[in-house]
Amino acid sequence: MEFGQQPTQKPYGDANLRQLFVLRNVTISGELLMVLGAIFGLNLVLPVLAITLLLLAMLGINISTWICLRSGRVVADWELFAQLILDVLAFSMMMYLSGGATNPFAWFYLLPLVISATLLPPGYTRIMAILTVACYTALTRFYLPLTLPNGGGMEAMQGSGGFSLHVFGMWFGFVLSAGLIAHFVVGMSQSLKAREAGLSKARERALRDEGLVELGMLAAGAAHELGTPLGTMAIISGELQRTHDAEEAPEVHRAASMLLTQIERCKEALSSVSATAGVARAEAGSSAQTVAYLDQLMEKWRNSRLGVEVQYHRGQEESPGYILSDQLLSQALENILNNAADASPQAVKVDAYQQSGQWVLEISDRGRGLGQLAGEQVISEKEHGLGIGLLLAYGSIRRMGGEVSHRLRAGGGTCTRISLPLIESAAVCP
Repeated sequence: MEFGQQPTQKPYGDANLRQLFVLRNVTISGELLMVLGAIFGLNLVLPVLAITLLLLAMLGINISTWICLRSGRVVADWELFAQLILDVLAFSMMMYLSGGATNPFAWFYLLPLVISATLLPPGYTRIMAILTVACYTALTRFYLPLTLPNGGGMEAMQGSGGFSLHVFGMWFGFVLSAGLIAHFVVGMSQSLKAREAGLSKARERALRDEGLVELGMLAAGAAHELGTPLGTMAIISGELQRTHDAEEAPEVHRAASMLLTQIERCKEALSSVSATAGVARAEAGSSAQTVAYLDQLMEKWRNSRLGVEVQYHRGQEESPGYILSDQLLSQALENILNNAADASPQAVKVDAYQQSGQWVLEISDRGRGLGQLAGEQVISEKEHGLGIGLLLAYGSIRRMGGEVSHRLRAGGGTCTRISLPLIESAAVCP
């Protein structure tokens, strides 16, 4: 990233600003305690009014930061950088009022520099480094010295053991700085890593969706190309059916009728592909009650796979649940069911239940039809399988806002877990 990049996307920019908001609260509280300790514990003379006004100004900055966080808008990198600059200037003023570079807490200049280096582009970090060095250097010459009630300064403190106190203050300041860096900067760094992981996952999904779009275009082209030969086959089959009477040539007549039925099914499937390939959208779906939808789906699928033994169980639902569905989702679920049936036709198990606002469907088998797991993807081991059916099934489910995951079952087999978000009502979606 370069200097002047675009705003950091939510929620990561907001999370970093929230961490800075908390850190500033800690800084204000710590400075207030240090000032009180210096006045009442060490009997140092400090400009109380100027320090009070400065702490109130820092508090005002933090209130404006809180309002910014409450607004919910995107936080830009320059805004986070501006907040850090305000912190550096406020801290420099506090150091000026309390001994300048002789103050043992000058270590705190490291904190905004480390935050900038962790979260912001290099250009911002270079500016922050120049600013902190300039402020620290200026404080070696310009500051209000720490004085005792009798008018003595640091020289008098050194003669009375004050230098040891100063060394202790430097040590304590370093320990406190290290602790704050370890806590807050690590939290910000984790937020940055989470953003990178989210972007990486989004890129992977974009590539997968691009492949699905290309596959949809190929499917639409194939549907168009297959229309002509299917029409020719339908004409020839119709002629065979008409020229061979059911009584004179029953076998030919029956075969021709069967061919016409299969051709009609192919035409319906190709019409569906032509209508939906490349243009299907989740918004075009409609809501469906989960129990009724799954019962209807399972009945239809069982009628098409009569030789498969299925253990079908759905959990008790406290309230009716609804999901967004369309024809592509039904085809996707049927495809996964078919894979399970192909893997182990005598041991297919289907469980459905609601969990944390999701409708969960688990399809289990005892075979090796889904093959081995490779991350989120499944490598098909079916002898004549191309893996296209699974690819389309997963794409259709994710398009509806769902997720697909897999786990290997003890004793062999695979469990495919499908989760779809529940919607609030049964109203038909636009």
